[in-house]
Amino acid sequence: MGASAAMIFSAFGAAYGTAKSGVGIAAMSVMRPELIMKCIIPVVMAGIIAIYGLVVAVLIAGKLHSATEGYTLYQGFVHLGAGLSVGLSGLAAGFAIGIVGDAGVRGTAQQPRLFVGMILILIFAEVLGLYGLIVAIYLYTKTS
Repeated sequence: MGASAAMIFSAFGAAYGTAKSGVGIAAMSVMRPELIMKCIIPVVMAGIIAIYGLVVAVLIAGKLHSATEGYTLYQGFVHLGAGLSVGLSGLAAGFAIGIVGDAGVRGTAQQPRLFVGMILILIFAEVLGLYGLIVAIYLYTKTS
């Protein structure tokens, strides 16, 4: 369950962030097509969220064993906690990246000075997912 939660929730957040930012980029590219490559950053940052979930899911899946091989209830709950930690923080980060990315690229098309502010806000949104990854890896190390 932990590996599934890590991958499902973080991928859902990344997909939302990619879709929402992509809509903003498509709308912005009509007015300012020269800014498309510059404003692709929110989509890339949303994709990184899914990588966080993938890393934790692979780590957890590598430690899975049957109960007869010594997989305890404690390990199961710690793995679930690690998966939920990275998954739900990735979901929240993906939502934030999508909303900020959409508004940011539309604003950058009208006022290019907004680009730096958008990047700073996106970094803070990305760090939310990174916090979940750090907690998940810390929890993962507590199972041995």
